[in-house]
Amino acid sequence: MPQTIRPAAVAGLFYPDDPRTLRAQVAQYLAQVGARAAAPKTAPKIVLVPHAGYVYSGLVAAHAYAALANAAGRIRRVVLLGPTHRVAVRGIAAPTVDAFATPLGTVRLDRAAIDALADLPQVVAHDAAHAAEHALEVQLPFLQTVLGEFTLVPLAVGHVAPEAVAQVLERLWGGDETLIVISSDLSHYLPYARAQAVDRATVQRILALDADLDHDEACGATPLAGALRVAKRHGLAARLLDLRNSGDTAGDRSRVVGYAAVAFEPRADTAGDATDATLGVALTRRARNAIADTFGLPTAAEPHHAALAQPGATFVTLHRAGELRGCIGSLEPYRPLEHDVRANALAAAFRDPRFAPVAVHEVASLEIEVSLIGAAQPLAVRDEADAHQRLRPYVDGVILEWRGRRATFLPQVWEQLERPQDFLRALKRKAGLTPDFWAADLRLHRYEVRKFKETRETTFA
Repeated sequence: MPQTIRPAAVAGLFYPDDPRTLRAQVAQYLAQVGARAAAPKTAPKIVLVPHAGYVYSGLVAAHAYAALANAAGRIRRVVLLGPTHRVAVRGIAAPTVDAFATPLGTVRLDRAAIDALADLPQVVAHDAAHAAEHALEVQLPFLQTVLGEFTLVPLAVGHVAPEAVAQVLERLWGGDETLIVISSDLSHYLPYARAQAVDRATVQRILALDADLDHDEACGATPLAGALRVAKRHGLAARLLDLRNSGDTAGDRSRVVGYAAVAFEPRADTAGDATDATLGVALTRRARNAIADTFGLPTAAEPHHAALAQPGATFVTLHRAGELRGCIGSLEPYRPLEHDVRANALAAAFRDPRFAPVAVHEVASLEIEVSLIGAAQPLAVRDEADAHQRLRPYVDGVILEWRGRRATFLPQVWEQLERPQDFLRALKRKAGLTPDFWAADLRLHRYEVRKFKETRETTFA
């Protein structure tokens, strides 16, 4: 029998319909992210990606697909879920065709996997739900580019309980050969600043694997909530890759749509949260003890952690009554983590040139945060506008260097300087340059951090 194929419905609208142009555009987005350099050795099990036209959300989506760059040949099946936009569906719509087409070729469906869902009451055969749906289709050119050959299980999610989505995902979970892609935008048509605040709050819940989402926060709230449930059951950790909105890319700022790229990955060890929590207490307690000991104040017991003996780089940030009180750190690991965090705590308390040294009466009320600095990666950009596009708000710490001048901002600074333009201008001022300065030999590096705030149990009177 001849194959039945669902033709591309939004080629020429959401993305180019010319194969050569499409390949070039996808390749450009992935190159901007630095796909191979950005890809971890172990691919994410689940990725969250946006589904607007490429001019609006293509670069954000590329951050998620870049994380798969080392998985070509290993991932052989993609389970792709997104919301229905054009046809009302009660349940989860599965197509009956054999393949989906894009200008880059056809993607064969995993008919055996789809047929194996037939006994689930929430799964319905419904080709009309897929015929004009863009949420799934726009992901395919990225997947074709990054993964090459794979089979597809495309499911359009309508009115259904998130737990019913989770049941489907559990059945399709598989092993390393199976990738789950959740297609969803975030807030819709809010003013720029309001959208930023709403989307940041939504992303914080996503990162915490909190499945209590509504459709004002994410149009794909139902498939996303189902994915968050199974991610939590399987012990995955969520990592934000990019967050921005159409006002940052190609739209005006009066009514914007939010986009995020998130990877859900196996934890580095089975201890997971417990290991991170122990390290956080170990670091913040040592930072406080270093300051307290200077004044002869009581110190608290310091838990052991194996990482403390290894080289590490930290920044120690002090706040008091909500105001910054000091921030000093290291960008490169050149001494044991144990020594680095103590030294930087003392430097933040007593040698930050912006503030008077901490006084004894202030110690008990200090709020302490330790950022563990990841390896810095070069960020090659053509010009400043390219830098604005490639920086990842709320994710990237940035180092700026030019002819002996050097300055850095931690990712936490995005909370005060939300636009890449403002972030870079302030960073240039910090380096002693004018805000509008740019030079061909200016160098940027970016890094990520693991942030640990002192808990109530960590402090003492």
